[in-house]
Amino acid sequence: MTSEQRSQKIESYGNGYNILVEALRDLPREMWQFRDEHGCWSIHEHLVHIADSEANSYIRCRRLVAEPGEPLMAYDENRWAGELDYSSQSTDEALELFRWLRHRTYSLIKSLPEHTWANTAYHPENGDMTLDDWLDVYESHIPEHVQYMRENYEAWIKSRI
Repeated sequence: MTSEQRSQKIESYGNGYNILVEALRDLPREMWQFRDEHGCWSIHEHLVHIADSEANSYIRCRRLVAEPGEPLMAYDENRWAGELDYSSQSTDEALELFRWLRHRTYSLIKSLPEHTWANTAYHPENGDMTLDDWLDVYESHIPEHVQYMRENYEAWIKSRI
């Protein structure tokens, strides 16, 4: 990845909270617990997942920067959603946690020296990952979930007809 491409991705990553909040304005809270007939996560569950994912991302990034070569933790996101009862957790708190964690990591990565981006660590599901690989994953994470939430909203609209 070139420095210019990385800079663009870092800015996109740093804008993740704004992207999410803007998308949520179009999704009425009354339907945030709705699940379609396929049983996909509700918007509520997506939001709590985003906070948990960001907490993992926060640690993974710091490990890649400070302890390259050390393993990264994997986790079963579906198991977390069930065992941690995502549907009963506060979305407002999840959003605030996500905002804070994303901002802290954005503040860190925008000033890292070039050589740090080549640091690697082993992820049990993805194999060796560089910090650039980490950025690719988390820069696209919010837009992916926004798309899932919009699909959930469309299913909710269809269910009411």
